[in-house]
Amino acid sequence: MPHMPGRRLADMVMVPTNPVVRRIRARDLRDALALGWRDFLASPTQLLFLGVIYPLVGLVAGRAAFGGDLLPLFYPLVAGLAFVGPLAAVGLYELSRRRERGQPVSWLNTLDVFRSPAIWSIAAMGLMMLTLFVLWLGAAQIVYDRTLGTLHPASAGDFVRLMLETPEGWRMILLGNLVGLAFAIVALALSVVSFPMMLDRQVDWIIATQTSIRAVMANPLMMMLWGAIVGAALVVGCLPAFVGLAVVMPVLGHATWHLYRRTVG
Repeated sequence: MPHMPGRRLADMVMVPTNPVVRRIRARDLRDALALGWRDFLASPTQLLFLGVIYPLVGLVAGRAAFGGDLLPLFYPLVAGLAFVGPLAAVGLYELSRRRERGQPVSWLNTLDVFRSPAIWSIAAMGLMMLTLFVLWLGAAQIVYDRTLGTLHPASAGDFVRLMLETPEGWRMILLGNLVGLAFAIVALALSVVSFPMMLDRQVDWIIATQTSIRAVMANPLMMMLWGAIVGAALVVGCLPAFVGLAVVMPVLGHATWHLYRRTVG
């Protein structure tokens, strides 16, 4: 309906060019997770939006990886889910935003994102994160080619054996994780508050990204701890054949909204 975008625009918050970034503490991370869990329990129908689709994507990626030349990229594919997770969780931010304002909430409200005035900024930021994801896969492939790729593992079992029992395998583990850490820091700095901020306020993707970077610079230890929490949660969610992501991803999505609300004034 044509009048909906106008109402949504009026509902957004006008902000200055440089929004205030607050200092946060470990208690804020804990509270964000608790509120994320509360939102998940209050609106469990969002599983249709993310909790089912996301594990299926992971399963398809894993099957493709073990089926051919993508085997060395299986771990980078799983780790890279954190790069595109903020984009996939935009609909969950909308649910948390509505709950915070006392508005009715249903899984259909995840589609309100497409009527938001910020949709093009969100799309631009999403393209940036997808590009970072592709670059990460390319870097992981280069690390593999320069280390374990010289030994040409013939199967998944051979790949694991060579990875754990050869100097080339240990070099791949070390270099791969160092490169992955660098990419993860960049992804965290770009996206930790930018996606929910664009949905909530009249800012473009440039201001949102700058604010996200400032938030990380103002809270380096807490943001690194948040990144570690997200990474550990994703690992736990992936262990039972990715089924755990049906809970982990929605909770993290809602929690990210509440972390943004505590970080940006």
